[in-house]
Amino acid sequence: MERASSEALTYCHLFYFYKKGFWQQIKLEQREMRTIESKGVLEKEEDFDSPVHGDLLDFILARVPLIDLASASRVSKSWEHAVSSSLSHFNKLKPWLLIHTQCSRSLTQKTAHAYDPRSHTWIQIVITPPSSSTANKRLSTLRSSNSNLLYDFSSTGLSFSEDPLHLIWPRVAPPQAWRVDPIVALVGSHIVVAGGGALGFEDDPLSVEVYDMKTSHWSTCQSMPDILKHSAASTWLSVAANRSKMYVTEKASGITYSFNPENKTWSGPYDLRPDPTAFFTAVGFAGDDLILAGVMGRAQNVKTLRLWKIKPETMEFDQIGEIPCELLEKLKGETSELS
Repeated sequence: MERASSEALTYCHLFYFYKKGFWQQIKLEQREMRTIESKGVLEKEEDFDSPVHGDLLDFILARVPLIDLASASRVSKSWEHAVSSSLSHFNKLKPWLLIHTQCSRSLTQKTAHAYDPRSHTWIQIVITPPSSSTANKRLSTLRSSNSNLLYDFSSTGLSFSEDPLHLIWPRVAPPQAWRVDPIVALVGSHIVVAGGGALGFEDDPLSVEVYDMKTSHWSTCQSMPDILKHSAASTWLSVAANRSKMYVTEKASGITYSFNPENKTWSGPYDLRPDPTAFFTAVGFAGDDLILAGVMGRAQNVKTLRLWKIKPETMEFDQIGEIPCELLEKLKGETSELS
């Protein structure tokens, strides 16, 4: 009973410091405990145990927001080990949800927040806006591609960010042709800009340009396939990219092509509509897996949503999941439409 009470007090004491953000004070207390000199020799840190250790420490750290674990890991070596153990076994890392907002009245006003599902906390991210002129910023709309690329595209330049929290924003010269609604994708060290009602290249709406980040150079490539002439814009096309290829799918039909920026050529078409009742399809990567999502039924009467895993070598597909009925009803709301 005594031991249980002691552990409870230690638990409360630790969370008092956590809530107040006093990790450094805990670290100082730990240092004072182990800074015991005997005959002028400082005892080693490993000879002293933290007052909170073992399963209790793992239990506590599993409930600490991820953003605070960095400072917690510096309290002592035993805590560093406990943090690693917590992340590996007890409450594993989960993908963050990043939300970027932009004021429609003033495009220069942009904010970013991240949601950590591991600890159920929201974090505001301070971002440095792209270095461009004030006039250009007013004309630029923040866009995203495949979650790993944010970009700010205008007639005077292209700003982009590929780091996880989008803190770094290089700015490069714009492509030769100005485009209203292009598809943009990061493929390895290349940024592909295609379609979008290009004004230039003799008004070719299917023109493609690639920016090589290694050479800082734009180059023109083989135009998009003619079959995409009336849908060559991000509004009508779904795009997925890995380090070697970009995949472009027409949302309404499922017709898909792939583009290789190394040899600057297109391959396809591929029919990515496994179910004939699918009226909307989209592609994306989950790790190294190419995933196809299809919405069945009609826009006014959605039946279900299914997921397929695509084999890039053969473009064959296997169904891997279907949306639960309860979630589908929540997404549809009071109407039968999926908005």
